[in-house]
Amino acid sequence: MTKITVQIASLALLIGTVFNANAVTEADTQALQKTFIAEQVKQGFKQQEVEQFLASSSFDQTIIDAISKPWEAKPWHQYYPIFLTDKRLQKGLEFWQENQQTIDKAAKQFNVDPQIIVAIIGIETFYGGYLGNYRVQDALYTLGFHYPPRATFFRSEYANLMSLIKEEKLDNDTLKGSYAGAMGYGQFIPSSYRHYAVDFDGDGRRDLLTSKADAIGSVANYFHQHGWQKGQPVALLLNHTSSTAPKANVWTKEKLHYKVSDILSPTLSLADNQDIDASQAALLIKLDQAESAEYWLGLKNFYVITRYNRSPLYAMAVYQFSQQLNAHHKSVNQHGN
Repeated sequence: MTKITVQIASLALLIGTVFNANAVTEADTQALQKTFIAEQVKQGFKQQEVEQFLASSSFDQTIIDAISKPWEAKPWHQYYPIFLTDKRLQKGLEFWQENQQTIDKAAKQFNVDPQIIVAIIGIETFYGGYLGNYRVQDALYTLGFHYPPRATFFRSEYANLMSLIKEEKLDNDTLKGSYAGAMGYGQFIPSSYRHYAVDFDGDGRRDLLTSKADAIGSVANYFHQHGWQKGQPVALLLNHTSSTAPKANVWTKEKLHYKVSDILSPTLSLADNQDIDASQAALLIKLDQAESAEYWLGLKNFYVITRYNRSPLYAMAVYQFSQQLNAHHKSVNQHGN
């Protein structure tokens, strides 16, 4: 073997080692399954049914591929055009009109702005048009036992799925959702389904898969439970007049720890002058446009949207879409067409 061949082979081995740094061996999977079985038995499940649930779950490499390339990894100028489209806006206005009574009821009962309910369902599933084609059980099994970066979280969701199937009498063989195991119009993961879903149509079931009313009520309840403040601002555009970075750090999914006064400065001010409580909790958002950065002041309601999805890009897309929906909905109502 020549020297250059040896070097190439060594490089290939090194690349393979790096690529497989998060690889899971069969022994790892068996150990995780053994622990999972024990934990589920403590929760009241019979060992045999847990073993059967595991045996009926399959690894799906396409799920690993999908979670490794999330849309939220794109810069803002490439991300928002995926969601902020005329087609989605028109569909949202139709959905709002068709479900006006239910949306009004949910907004009033849970003290949530109606446009945020409509925006979430539109961003998540295009109003039920894209509910996901992955078998939920396989998605959560794959991520819970074969995706080390977030395996603990997804094993917990896999466990919640077992309980959810029993509680809501779901057919796990036909239960489809996203690559992350989210289901229904609002794409609730199993733990969220169990904790926040409501029977809003009064039929005795919490059906987020086919009941628009239950989905609308459940999204509203989710935001209510996470502290949404109806009628309050969500995010405010800022003017940045300095070549240096703002004094406050850009938000990176941590708990709120800044106040408005910690973020605003002579070189980073509100684009639209208005009175605002400087002592309220806030965060700094940076959006990468094609040629420059755009800064926003995120308030409590923006943070609440990130409880649904931690990405600030996602939250901003939801917020801006909700604004579009609200403006057009008001216009239609005013002109009566």
